[in-house]
Amino acid sequence: MPDGALPVLDVRGLKTIFQTRAGDVHAVNDVSFALKPGELLGVVGESGSGKSVTMMSLLGLLPSPPAQVERGSVTFDGKNLLQVDPETLRQVRGGKIGFVFQDPMTSLNPVFNVGNQIMEPLRKHMGLNKRQAAVRAKELLELVGIPDAAQRLKDYPHQFSGGMRQRVMIAIALACDPKVLIADEPTTALDVTIQAQILDLMKDLRSKLGMAVIWITHDLGVIAGIADRVIVMYGGQVVEHAPVKELFKNPQHPYTRALLKTIPTIHGERAARLTIIEGQPPIMMDAPSACPFRDRCDVAFDRCQQENPPRYDLGNGHDAACFFDARTGGPRDA
Repeated sequence: MPDGALPVLDVRGLKTIFQTRAGDVHAVNDVSFALKPGELLGVVGESGSGKSVTMMSLLGLLPSPPAQVERGSVTFDGKNLLQVDPETLRQVRGGKIGFVFQDPMTSLNPVFNVGNQIMEPLRKHMGLNKRQAAVRAKELLELVGIPDAAQRLKDYPHQFSGGMRQRVMIAIALACDPKVLIADEPTTALDVTIQAQILDLMKDLRSKLGMAVIWITHDLGVIAGIADRVIVMYGGQVVEHAPVKELFKNPQHPYTRALLKTIPTIHGERAARLTIIEGQPPIMMDAPSACPFRDRCDVAFDRCQQENPPRYDLGNGHDAACFFDARTGGPRDA
């Protein structure tokens, strides 16, 4: 990835709410990030932190109502995807931006064989006829490592294992040679052996195809092995952003440090308890007016209860939304 390259995807000030009977749920709050050509951006955080909702907001994949993108911009190919007409968005979605969903069994249609499901975007976005699409579908199954591809095109999703179904989902997402691939926790439901195979596959495909990837996960171990940069989300906000090595070496936000402490290790006493983050994630019924992590934070002080901290630039592509300066061990200057 060349230094100074223009972003292939540029997200600024994204805000998404869900309108419910109990009131508006502020699921995504002022999220901004940029994705450069060919890089892999990791997005980490607990369940409910806003990772998946943020990425679905970019492509209009949330049901409306109740979801509503209130403001922000998503610039791709010189266009704001939040303002384009539905047909233009459909051409981008599945064509220039691929999406791998978390659960392949519920994402694949059980009444169509996988061949038809891979061929659909090829015919829709690339204008291939049925014969051409079938040839390309076979090539895609071979690309993602499914043996006997010509025969397996005739099989249905239930005839594949969990790992193979996920490979089919990746094949569908890659069908139209997208510039960007968004992978929403694609290895969560898989055992560790299959997870390792999928990770190796994604590394290989990224190297071959040169696409940019956004990888959503709650597993920092996965991120450490594949990402170039990482954004950490909590309470629907980006609380820290850094190159991957910098994040692990020098985490600045208390939430990031707490996440890193929860990773199990093979060292230490056998009877030692696993580290947990005490407390509960915030209930986001109000627009954030204070630090969302304040009630679970071990370094919070009065200002954290009164203001929502901005993202402070720490240099070297590193920023953190925290009033506590971990480098000095005291409050950050106002």
